[in-house]
Amino acid sequence: MKKLILMLAAVGTFAFAHAQEATPAADPNAPEIKFETKNIDYGKVVKGDENNAVRYFKFKNVGKSPLIISSCHGSCGCTVPQCPTEAILPGKDGQIKVHYDINRLGNFTKTVTVSSNAKNNNEVLQINGVVEEKPGAAAPAATPAPATQPAPTPKK
Repeated sequence: MKKLILMLAAVGTFAFAHAQEATPAADPNAPEIKFETKNIDYGKVVKGDENNAVRYFKFKNVGKSPLIISSCHGSCGCTVPQCPTEAILPGKDGQIKVHYDINRLGNFTKTVTVSSNAKNNNEVLQINGVVEEKPGAAAPAATPAPATQPAPTPKK
């Protein structure tokens, strides 16, 4: 029994010692993406106004090697981002185009997740705003109640 306990203790000590290995250091020459802003407020926009459906997140590669954006994903189908497909060289600018479905009435807050080879390899960007009905557009009419027949007047 003592041998079993000593053997388990030795295995545990060995496993603990190897679990403490240092993690690899971050590459000091890695690309680094720096956004002008991570939140774009559309403000109040009119339903169906496609001229107000697109916004751009501008960024710069402030690192020391080329930045490659591998993917951009919107939080739902109503938010469609387009990322650059070419590498962004150190010191150069780029932009991510975001199209929001401007035909959905009401407040919105959506996110775009950007994955890249940068030090900060996953960035979450946000858009928000309010889509309003066109000015002067009539609200949907309520269904009228069925007409009722007047009660017959009693005969005398």
